[in-house]
Amino acid sequence: MSTDAVAARLSTLDRLLPVWIVAAMAAGLLLGRLVPGLDDALAAVEVGSVSLPIAVGLLVMMYPVLAKVRYDELGHVTADRRLLGASIVLNWVLGPALMFVLAWLMLPDLPEYRTGLIIVGLARCIAMVLVWNDLACGDREAAAVLVAVNSVFQVVAFAGLGWFYLELLPGWLGLTDAGGAGGGLDVSVWQVAASVLVFLGVPLLAGFLTRTLGERARGRDWYETRFLPRIGPTALYGLLFTIVVLFALQGDTITDRPLDVARIALPLLAYFGLMWSGSFALGAALGLTYERTTTLAFTAAGNNFELAIAVAIGVFGVTSGQALAGVVGPLIEVPVLVGLVYVALWARRRFPATHGPTDGPTGPTTVPSWRTSA
Repeated sequence: MSTDAVAARLSTLDRLLPVWIVAAMAAGLLLGRLVPGLDDALAAVEVGSVSLPIAVGLLVMMYPVLAKVRYDELGHVTADRRLLGASIVLNWVLGPALMFVLAWLMLPDLPEYRTGLIIVGLARCIAMVLVWNDLACGDREAAAVLVAVNSVFQVVAFAGLGWFYLELLPGWLGLTDAGGAGGGLDVSVWQVAASVLVFLGVPLLAGFLTRTLGERARGRDWYETRFLPRIGPTALYGLLFTIVVLFALQGDTITDRPLDVARIALPLLAYFGLMWSGSFALGAALGLTYERTTTLAFTAAGNNFELAIAVAIGVFGVTSGQALAGVVGPLIEVPVLVGLVYVALWARRRFPATHGPTDGPTGPTTVPSWRTSA
């Protein structure tokens, strides 16, 4: 069945996903501008330095995705050294280095924004990447493992890499103005660990317990054909809610400084495009399946904007240019990576057909659907 034929059978909610995401971004920006004091109210309570409503939205968004993971098959992923090795190199060597180069090339005269972008490049994705991967019919088990690896590296290496890219490396290269970092990032390991625990640990535990108890009580067939389709749409609702709240919090900042936003957007667009396409090409060259190639690409291209914004605000202040660069990150990342979901699905035809854990109950899917277990 062709992609168009399958797409025609999807609900309006599924077919118009990019429209809903753009509408959620616009609604958030308008709310932030039109409702006095809304941003202060939303930011009044925080979890791990992130607004409580955003934290709730992320947990609701990630839980259904992690409930779909077949945890008894994770051993197959950890045995794939090509996938794990490529992911570590892409995320912790090439990704931060690429953002560093793009930030210095495109923002040589804007040190605060440059520093903010470098922080974004250091914050590897542990949250929304699971949604993009699921939309593109990637390997859920592989995504869970790679996200866990990113989490460990994030706790151990984030502050040290911040010092390297913001202070040491510019000095070695003879670059003037090290980005206004003031000697690297004064970031507590516990601050990073708290972010990982909240945004990955809680939904991961909930998803694991749901699958374990559900399969034990009713069996895998019931769990995957009856239960998962019921909770699947909540991931989309959580995503849209998170986007509305995030942009409502930063509506004034974004709309008051459109030219600055455009300057920040250019290196971000280049970063997401280069990281995703390069990672996808690498996965194909390594002989990975479509599912694992897709997972490799999205886990390499996505960034943990929750952590990046929290660090920028904590170190430089809520009104700083570094914080604005962090906020612009999801403004660009969300629509770009949604678009790349469809690029990945188009490229799927170039891979041999596979049937595995990421396939739906009636076979492999060819377009994203929030209403099926695929």
